[in-house]
Amino acid sequence: MTTTPTLAPLRTGSFEDLVLDFIAYLELERGLSRNTLEAYRSDLLQYGAYLDRAGKDALRVEHGDLAAFVGALAAGGDGRAPAAATTVQRKVACLRSFYRHLRREEILDRDPTAELKGPPRGKKLPKVLSRDEVQHLLSQPRGTGPAALRDRALLELMYACGLRASEAVDMQLDELDVDDGILRANGKGNKERLVPIGSKALDALRHYLTRGRPQMVGLREEKRVFVNQRGHGLTRQGLYKIVQRHARTAGLGDKMSPHTLRHTFATHLLAGGCDLRSLQEMLGHADIATTQIYTHLSAERLRDVYFDAHPRAQLGSDDV
Repeated sequence: MTTTPTLAPLRTGSFEDLVLDFIAYLELERGLSRNTLEAYRSDLLQYGAYLDRAGKDALRVEHGDLAAFVGALAAGGDGRAPAAATTVQRKVACLRSFYRHLRREEILDRDPTAELKGPPRGKKLPKVLSRDEVQHLLSQPRGTGPAALRDRALLELMYACGLRASEAVDMQLDELDVDDGILRANGKGNKERLVPIGSKALDALRHYLTRGRPQMVGLREEKRVFVNQRGHGLTRQGLYKIVQRHARTAGLGDKMSPHTLRHTFATHLLAGGCDLRSLQEMLGHADIATTQIYTHLSAERLRDVYFDAHPRAQLGSDDV
C-alpha cells in the first residue's frame, strides 16, 4: 500500500506573511474590491486558527487535513452553528485560490486542494408571483400619461414574454411586430429567439407606441422601444426602479426584481400545459436542464395547493 508523500515547502514563511502576500496579489494584480479582500483575509485567518488548534502547518497539509477543516465548518461545534453550504463553498474556493497562489510563487511543489470539494449547493427556487399578485402588479401604472403608458407596456411585455431585464431595455423598434404579435429577443450570447406577445401586452404596447413614446422621444431618433422621460433609452437601473416602485405599491415588497416576472412567466406557462422544450425555446435557455427548475416550482405550487385544499391532507383536520 502506497502513501501520498507529505507536501514539501520549497520556501518557508509564517502563515500570516503568506496571507498578506496573497492579499496583496489579489489587490494589486487582480484588482479585487476591499470587501472581497476582507472576506478572503477573514476566511484564511479562520483556517489558520484551525490549523493552530490541530497542530498543523499550512505548508505541509494534505488533502485529509483540508477535508477535516471543511467537515468542521459544516458540522459546527464549540458554540458555532453549522456553516451554510454556500459559506463552505466560498471558503473552499478561497483555499483553492490561496494554494494555487503558493504553487505559482513556487512556495509549494503541488496543490493539496486539487481534489478538495465542498458540500453540494441546494438549488434555491426563485420567487414566483401568483396570478392574483400578477394582476395586482400590472394594474398599478394608472393614468394616461406617457410614463404610465410606458410602465404598463413594460410590465405587461415582460410578463407576457419572459424577457430578461437586458432584453427589455435593449429591445429595438424593428424587433417588435405588433401586427403579427411577435418579437425578436436577443438573449445571452447574442442568440435570437422569437416569442409570441399576448393580447393584453399588445394592447398596452399599442397605446404606449402611439400615445406615450412619441411625447417622450419628441424629435430625437431613438431606436430602443422603452425610453426615459428625456427620450433616451431606458437603462437597467431605470427598469429596476420602475418594477420595484410598482411592486411596493402593490404590496409585493422591495425584493421583487424584473427577473421575478420572467420566473413567473415560465412557471405559469408550465402550469398551464406548456411543454418543456417550447418553454426552453421561449426563455432562450441553451440547456434544458436550466429550464427544468420550473418543474420543481410547479411541483411546489401544486403541493401547496393540495395541502391547503384537501381535507384529509391538512394537519389537525377533523375526519370527514
